[in-house]
Amino acid sequence: MAGPAVQPGDPADAAPAPAARRPVPAWSEWLGTAVRLGLAVVWGWAGLAKIADPAEAAQAVRAYEILPEGLVKPIGYGLPFLELALALLLVIGLGVRLVAGVSALLLLTFIAGIASAWARGISIDCGCFGGGGHVDASQTEYLQEILRDTGFLLLAGFLLWRPRTRLSADGWLAS
Repeated sequence: MAGPAVQPGDPADAAPAPAARRPVPAWSEWLGTAVRLGLAVVWGWAGLAKIADPAEAAQAVRAYEILPEGLVKPIGYGLPFLELALALLLVIGLGVRLVAGVSALLLLTFIAGIASAWARGISIDCGCFGGGGHVDASQTEYLQEILRDTGFLLLAGFLLWRPRTRLSADGWLAS
C-alpha cells in the first residue's frame, strides 16, 4: 500500500533546497592572503625594476622579435605601470579575482614569449625584473624563467579559485 498522496503545493512536493554555501575555512583565507601579498611583491618588484629605465624595458621587449616596432615602446613603457597597478590592487585586496585573471594572462604571455625565444634560438635575458635584451647563448636561463613564471601562474590560479582573503578591500566591501 502506498503512502499518503502528495498534493501539489505541499512542502513535500517542493524541490530540495540548494545546499548552503560552505564557509571558506579560515586557513584558506589566510593562505590566500599570503598568496595575494606574495604575487603583489612579484609584480611590484618587476614594475619597479623596469620603471626607472623605460628605454631598457622597451629594448627587452624588442629582443623577443615578436611585436612590430610600433608596439615595442608602448608595451615596454606601459608594462611597468601595469605591473605596479596589479601589485597595488593585490596589496589592498581590491578586485582580487579580476587581478588574478589579468596576472594569469600576463604570465601566460610571458611564458609563451620566453618559450618562443628559446624555440627560435634567440639568446636573450627575459627582462622580467629589469635588464633584458640580447645575451650570449651561455647566459640564457629559459627553463628557470619558465618554471619561475609557472610558479607565479599557480599563485594567480589559486587566487582565481579562492579570491576571498583576509585583510582585503574586497572583504571589507562585502560586509
